[in-house]
Amino acid sequence: MTDFPAPFLLLPSYKDYLWGGNRLASLFGKKGGPERIAESWELSAHPDGESVIAAGPFRGQTLSAFLESNPGAAGTAVPPGKEFPLLVKLIDAAQNLSVQVHPDEDYARRNEGSRGKTEMWYILRSDPGAFLCCGFSRPMTGGEVERRIREGTLADVLRSVPVKPGDVFFIPAGTIHAVGEGIVLAEVQESSNITYRVFDYGRAGADGRPRPLHIGKALDVLRMEEGFPPPPGGEGEYRPVPGGKARLLCSCPSFTCSVLELNGRLSKTMGNESFLSLLCLEGKALLSAPGGGLGIGTGDSVFVPAGRRDILLEGTGEFLLTFPGRPE
Repeated sequence: MTDFPAPFLLLPSYKDYLWGGNRLASLFGKKGGPERIAESWELSAHPDGESVIAAGPFRGQTLSAFLESNPGAAGTAVPPGKEFPLLVKLIDAAQNLSVQVHPDEDYARRNEGSRGKTEMWYILRSDPGAFLCCGFSRPMTGGEVERRIREGTLADVLRSVPVKPGDVFFIPAGTIHAVGEGIVLAEVQESSNITYRVFDYGRAGADGRPRPLHIGKALDVLRMEEGFPPPPGGEGEYRPVPGGKARLLCSCPSFTCSVLELNGRLSKTMGNESFLSLLCLEGKALLSAPGGGLGIGTGDSVFVPAGRRDILLEGTGEFLLTFPGRPE
């Protein structure tokens, strides 16, 4: 008998934002939700859309309810009573997303009563010619940004970047950005749902009215320097690991994320410090741990509670591994 729960599968929360499509269903088996799925929140304890435990003794519980009744399952990095720190998503941009920015922790706490939002994107699919925008193409001033927003010329000073599968982008809070149409990506972010739109192509929301912009708050938080930073700690190449190869995508104060290409068996020693999020991007594997085994397939999201023991992943495929903070 163990004193920590076994790993379990999570059911996502779906978002049907107007720019979404149907590729999360066709690529990752995301079904049972809306016809148009813009985002699937694969690891979430956020009140705007919680993951739910799919099976086992905790079946039907939200992730936050499970963590409340199992203190320590999130690890010492997330003490009981503290907000769950991460949100992991799959995103299908069938249309352009709005040009937007997210606040940092200090501004969000003071003005929204929420966490700030730093995020990372890992590109999974991209149509020919697909691009995204990150940062400005030159240093800006608040006055010029505001003028260009009013005139509708802001896109002229955004840095456009063509994308391909495997690309990684780090978007610190305050960085202006927009995902372009024809891109499917995985997003790892702080657990926040605060977005300030600065341009939205004049689109109407579900109520038939143009979606609101948040120009004043956006100007408060925007970083005006040119460009955007590379992913901290990110590795450009894969390195061999037992059972396959791995690549560190990003390691920042908020989260550490790696991609694993598995073709065999990988053993990992867990600790009390943190949980592990495992998202299967493609393939099939068996996850074995004290307390039980778990079959995993394309699109499955697994929560591995903190606790000292070894886990074994055996199979073939591509997996996104995420935990809060960065290693000591």
